[in-house]
Amino acid sequence: MPMSREGHLVELVDDAGRPVGETTVAAAHRPPGQLHRAFSVLLVAPDGRVLIQRRAAVKTRFPLRWANACCGHPQPGQTPAEAANRRLAEELGVGPVPLTEIGAFVYRAEDPATGRVEVEYDHVLRGEFRPDTPLRPDPAEIAELRWVDPAALAAEIAGEPDAYAPWLSGVLDRLLRSSSPADDASERSGGR
Repeated sequence: MPMSREGHLVELVDDAGRPVGETTVAAAHRPPGQLHRAFSVLLVAPDGRVLIQRRAAVKTRFPLRWANACCGHPQPGQTPAEAANRRLAEELGVGPVPLTEIGAFVYRAEDPATGRVEVEYDHVLRGEFRPDTPLRPDPAEIAELRWVDPAALAAEIAGEPDAYAPWLSGVLDRLLRSSSPADDASERSGGR
């Protein structure tokens, strides 16, 4: 996330995802971290493959790690889908994409490279997407893109977890389980 977005507001939430306040992106990610609302987008091709991105080297959290197609933070009062479509346009140059929430989970992860902390209530959003759709990735956001089979991706994460963003396994789990938001809202997933 470029430094210019570090001053944007995020919505602080409780363990059930209810709003309890707001703070800046920078403050939410300073140790020990504050639980706040986030989203993760999975773009799924007709053949079931998912688009993943390698985060740019300038990202303030987990740079150069592979992650889902797009992620970010809704502003206070903004829906995750609205925020996700804003970020899809900014990061990938696409959208709007119809998105469906397939689950939510809480995770915590410390970034050893930057010292920042993620403590997020993450809404997982799925969008159907054709791999031949033109993409215009922002190099300040994305170093690389690739399409991958979800089961193969799960095996890659298990074999080399430090190459992947710590939230990706929880995001992928929601896709593989095809669960509903109500089933997952109170689950917790540990970070790496």
